[in-house]
Amino acid sequence: MKFYSTNNKTLEVSFKDAVFNSLPADKGLYMPEEIPQLDPLFIKNIQQYSLQEIAFEVASTLLGNDIPKDDLKQIVNDAINFDAPVKFLTDSTAVLELFHGPSYAFKDFGARFMSRVMGYFSKTDDKLLDVLVATSGDTGGAVALGFLGVEGTRVTILYPKGKVSEVQELQLTTNGQNIRAIEVEGTFDDCQALVKQAFSDAELNTVLRLTSANSINIARLIPQTFYYFYAYAQLKSQGVNEVVFTVPSGNFGNIGAGLLAYKMGLPVKHFVAATNVNDTVPRFLSSGKYEPLPSVQTLSNAMDVGNPSNWVRIQDLFGGNVAELKNMLSSYTFTDEETKEGMQKLFEESNYIACPHTAIAWLGARAYANEHPGPYASVFLSTAHPCKFPDAIAADVFEKIVLPVGAETLQGKEKLAESLKVDFEAFKKYLINHN
Repeated sequence: MKFYSTNNKTLEVSFKDAVFNSLPADKGLYMPEEIPQLDPLFIKNIQQYSLQEIAFEVASTLLGNDIPKDDLKQIVNDAINFDAPVKFLTDSTAVLELFHGPSYAFKDFGARFMSRVMGYFSKTDDKLLDVLVATSGDTGGAVALGFLGVEGTRVTILYPKGKVSEVQELQLTTNGQNIRAIEVEGTFDDCQALVKQAFSDAELNTVLRLTSANSINIARLIPQTFYYFYAYAQLKSQGVNEVVFTVPSGNFGNIGAGLLAYKMGLPVKHFVAATNVNDTVPRFLSSGKYEPLPSVQTLSNAMDVGNPSNWVRIQDLFGGNVAELKNMLSSYTFTDEETKEGMQKLFEESNYIACPHTAIAWLGARAYANEHPGPYASVFLSTAHPCKFPDAIAADVFEKIVLPVGAETLQGKEKLAESLKVDFEAFKKYLINHN
């Protein structure tokens, strides 16, 4: 499979090149040259397959012969070694839990798959692979744990000072080994801009072999399709054939993967993008004008993105046809106050403890269902374990959380992080001097 830049469809590269040179020279994003269709018979019988079997089928359909089947199966089985269960809270509303991986966030799917793919392709290369990543919360921990100890790689994570939760910060700053963290005195958008500038800097790319682990990397997007197919398989096994997915959306990679799955043949009735007050996409769907604004800090910090990178991929999937896109995608935006109320109501009504991102997804699912009632399953995505957000959840509710395995061991670990201002020259100097 070849991959082209969203800014220039004649600029085609191999999957390996797209993974390592994650941002094309023209600053577009890579997309597959065609959207392959899954075998309809596979979809018809999808409830018979495990998550790993589904993931392998989807990955091999997308990648063709870029990675030999036996090697790809090993990568998938090693990376996706945890569950993603669908749990019904009412007769028609269910939650897809994506926090059962090592960092307790959905980004484990992308980070672990990508790290194994990069490790696979790096076996024949002598030069160290430098992975740069900006995080607004959960990406950093997932990438850190995904790449920890992966031979031939070094990871540098940039995160906005004071804008990630304590657990999130511990997950990305306490690893050591081949993982480095930089605390930036700015926003996530500032961190992302520094990373993008690094990729376009000729001197840096001469000295270092740079690649990205953000959701701009195609190897992050592909594995996020897996759990949409797996969720449908679980629903189908319970006699459900129609589904609306509601996705908490920040950089729009997660819902972009869902739309890619839909284009590959996944039967989906509709998608709902639920955002916090960083509402660039909801405003676009309402007004037709795409006007990014500086990001605003909220309780749902992983979604604090003012200019979502992956939106161009979604537009590309629909060939710029806004009418078709609007027919498949709705969007709602919620304030911090509404998010708090949502977390409380979800707990009171269903005895379910949700992180703020998950609560926003639940609110979006309810808003859509109220406007579009019907005999479908409304599935909202739970993207992070609530234990990662002690400051956002009411104390009397938070104390009822059952901690996942390993969460207790984070406390007391030494924070290992450099501090930098929003200054590209300082960032560049750090990378060169610590090579």
